[in-house]
This record gives sequence, C-alpha cells and structure tokens, in this order.
Amino acid sequence: MKIGDFIIDKDSPVFIIAELSANHNGSLDNALATIKSAKRAGADCIKLQTYTADTLTLDSNKEDFVITGTIWDGKKYHELYQEAYTPWEWHEALFKAAAEEGLICFSSPFDKTAVDFLETLNAPAYKIASFEITDIPLIEYVASKGKPIILSTGIAQEEDIELALDACHRMGNHDVALLKCTSSYPAPIDEANMCMVKDLAERYNVISGLSDHTLGSTVPIVATVFGAKIIEKHYIIDRAIGGPDATFSMNEEEFTAMVKAVREAEKAIGVVDYHLTEKQAKGKDFSRSLYIAEDVKAGEMLTEKNLRSVRPGFGLHPKYYHELLGKKVNTDIEKGTRMRLDFIQN
Repeated sequence: MKIGDFIIDKDSPVFIIAELSANHNGSLDNALATIKSAKRAGADCIKLQTYTADTLTLDSNKEDFVITGTIWDGKKYHELYQEAYTPWEWHEALFKAAAEEGLICFSSPFDKTAVDFLETLNAPAYKIASFEITDIPLIEYVASKGKPIILSTGIAQEEDIELALDACHRMGNHDVALLKCTSSYPAPIDEANMCMVKDLAERYNVISGLSDHTLGSTVPIVATVFGAKIIEKHYIIDRAIGGPDATFSMNEEEFTAMVKAVREAEKAIGVVDYHLTEKQAKGKDFSRSLYIAEDVKAGEMLTEKNLRSVRPGFGLHPKYYHELLGKKVNTDIEKGTRMRLDFIQN
C-alpha cells in the first residue's frame, strides 16, 4: 500500500496519523495550527472527516435521533454533527497547509458527494470510519476510485469485515488495510484486544493497524509489537479549546511522546537473529568458564575444590566440567589458570 510517498508494508515504519476530526472547534485558524503542531509532534499524516450534518443524519426530534450511552448523551445526532463537522470550504486550505508541512492529508468521506469532492482535491487515500463499515454502497463507491482504503472495524463482526472487503474486491480494489478499533469514547484499555491486530493481518491477508480511542500511549505501543503498520490517534492543540472529541484526544506533548515510544518499540522488535553483535559478544567475558581454583601438582586429580566454573569466560567451556572431574593433570598449575584440555594426562 502506498499513500502519497509513504509505502506501508510489513517492513515499513508505522504510518502515524493525527486525526483532526472536530478538534478545530469551529475555527479554521485552530485547524491550520493543528496541522503545524502535528508535524512537530512527529505525525506522518493529518486526517480529516468530510461530511455535513445533513449527509450523516436527519434533523429529527424523534427519540431514535437522540444520543444515549456516550459522552454526548442527550444531544441530537444532527446537533452533534453540525457542531463537529469540518466546513468543506476549508478543505483546500487544509490540504495545502499539510503539503507545505510535508504531511500527507486525506479524509473519511461519509457519502458519495464527499467522495466526489475529495476527488477534486486529489485525496491520496480514503478512510472508512467504524460506523460506516456496514454502508456497502459507500464502500463500493470509494473503492471504485482505485485509491488505497483504510477500513476501521470498531463495530464490526466477522461478517461485516468480510462484506466490506468483498465490496472493495468487487470493484477491483485490493489495496485495503484494516484497523482494530474500540468504538467507545474514551475506550477502556481492557477492551483494546491488541492481539487482534495480528489476527486481522493473518486472517484477511492485509496490512493491519490501530484506530485508538484509549487514553495514553500504552495501546499504540502494544499494537506496534503486534505488527500494526498504521496507528491513528485523535489530535488537538490544546484540550482547553474544548469540542466534542477533546477529552480523548492527545495534545502535542502527549503525541510526541507516543511517536517516540512507537519508534523505540519498532527498534526493540528487531529481527530473529541468534548471532551476537560485537557488544553482545563482549558480554561473554562475564560468562562462566572452567578455572583452576587451587594450586595443583602434576599427577594430582581434578576435584570440585580445585576445578570450578566461575566468571570470567576466558577459560574452558563448563560443558567439560563433569568429564574432567577425577582426571589427573600432567603439569603443575597455579590457581587462577584457565583450564585447558591439554592439561589432562593421556
């Protein structure tokens, strides 16, 4: 998978996305400042959301359209999305600002009109949000554009994932990644299930990653260890500005620390290699080896008292210890001498 100039595969660094979402809190200046801040924090990409309240829901007072069971309880869907959306007239400026900062920029579209609009901006990829994974007509339309697709699986069961992937494949698009996501805001860490990052990759033969709503860096680090190649976190310049997503978004200091930890985790994973580096080999100096522990005379027998396995590791390998006990030496040997096989009488 290639998004902009960033190649995402099993050997690539983690692609780290800063999700702007509603964290502009209605201010273009905030949005532009967030892009600059995300670059400083080490993000590879800034991601937008492209919708209006009317493309997402209905302006209705019926009970079905009032949110319950979340941090937005009591709000109508239409009110929330009217507050949270990123005005479409900002998009061109945001794409341009991202490019100037050297950040990749793309978006999550929520209907066909958003896809058509993003095509005019040459969006290099598309993200399907967790709650849209069941919108097969939308996924088909996105897939038809031939761009890389990142599918978030926050509310998905196996059948939902399979239907979404089938929709992409039907349109001839196999350039698809799956993100493990827990669609709670914030998400409990004990529901993160990061072992699924590896399972998604293996089960569906895709690049996998994480769309994270937990607090802190622990889950992204664990995801990296389990093979995540994409990590997305909500990003805000300052939680004090408020907004619908502020409470579960990272600020610059936190995001910077997360990026550093993820990059260190990548290095720590390393490769399967039983060879020792020069530094590691030097450590063998501190290993055990066989030394003469008391002065012995020619013809004397080696015993547990005069032959010991001790540090450092310059003497004979301890694997010979039991073989040598009871054998006679052919020369006088001082205490502290490295044991050698040619000290043994024939």
